[in-house]
Amino acid sequence: MYKIGTLNKISPVGLNRLTADFEIVEDINEANGIILRSADMHEMELSDNLLAIGRAGAGTNNIPVEKCAEQGIVVFNAPGANANAVKEMVLAAMINSARNVVEGAAWAKTLIGNEGVGKMVEKGKGQFAGTEIMGKTLGVIGLGAIGAKVANAAAALGMDVIGYDAFLTTKAALSLDPAVKVVDDLGKLYPECDYISIHVPANAATAKMINAEALAQMKDGVVFLNFSRDKLIDDDALLAAIDAGKVKKYVTDFTDDAILNADKPQITVYPHLGASSAEAEDNCAVMAVNQVMDYIENGNIVNSVNLPAVSLGAKNGARMVVIAKNDADALTKVSAVATGAVASNTRGDYTVVLADVAEGTAPVEGEGIIRVRVI
Repeated sequence: MYKIGTLNKISPVGLNRLTADFEIVEDINEANGIILRSADMHEMELSDNLLAIGRAGAGTNNIPVEKCAEQGIVVFNAPGANANAVKEMVLAAMINSARNVVEGAAWAKTLIGNEGVGKMVEKGKGQFAGTEIMGKTLGVIGLGAIGAKVANAAAALGMDVIGYDAFLTTKAALSLDPAVKVVDDLGKLYPECDYISIHVPANAATAKMINAEALAQMKDGVVFLNFSRDKLIDDDALLAAIDAGKVKKYVTDFTDDAILNADKPQITVYPHLGASSAEAEDNCAVMAVNQVMDYIENGNIVNSVNLPAVSLGAKNGARMVVIAKNDADALTKVSAVATGAVASNTRGDYTVVLADVAEGTAPVEGEGIIRVRVI
């Protein structure tokens, strides 16, 4: 019996995918697999029992991804499973910012207890008059699963859309509406856009990419939407740009002390609602659970963020799974004991080899082999 632990409340729709060969346990140290959402694992001790971690979402900055790779623990995410939910939040945020919906609703509540509020509303509503998004230009930074949906939806609403992605895949390019103009330099996007929405992962290369230099290139009065991660933004530079009128509004689903405590009317902070829809939580949980089960039972790796993708389908008999680092002979070692199909793939320093073997086959050994098991 395999054991699964959870670190957050996980959708029952996903957990119900677990077969009779799996049980949910409270003691995380017993778990062969962990399913989580946003719980921080960086300070956790990783048990020798742990084989896989399934992030029921896209971002994995709450997981020690490289540490897991070093210990032969596969980290999965669920790319695209919450893309529609985030897309809808971005559109809602953009329209809210254009029409001053949040500010207007807050003002309306201040009228509670007064008589003749109808007249008061008619007299005061002009201060919240906004603009329409149709005909405006939206810049989308990052054209992955979420960014592409945002770009296409905005185009369908009559916006001019400019997209940028440093690593645009063929699949992503083909998914874009032909009306979306793709540029190869952010310098061609920044000056043209009334709204900018960012959809890139948070890592060393993207940390504080929205800095003073980037902001200076943007159109005066730009509305910036951040439904990715707070670490992409240089807080000091953003606050200075707001004070200078360069940034008309900053709308974010992620915040930190500096942004929230700035207490500026130009800033709207949502409490990480982007993927918080029932449908997205179900979709993410199902994908995460399926991937963790498939790896534990069959050794197959799909949508891993730290190890290469490799698959031999459902096993029929015994299967050897080898995770190696800087071991050029891993495939040769495993092939020597294989009695059936063999599959291998390498990503960076790491190689994963799967092989159908005879029952009772001894695990291969080698200096570069991190982890080996025979299922």
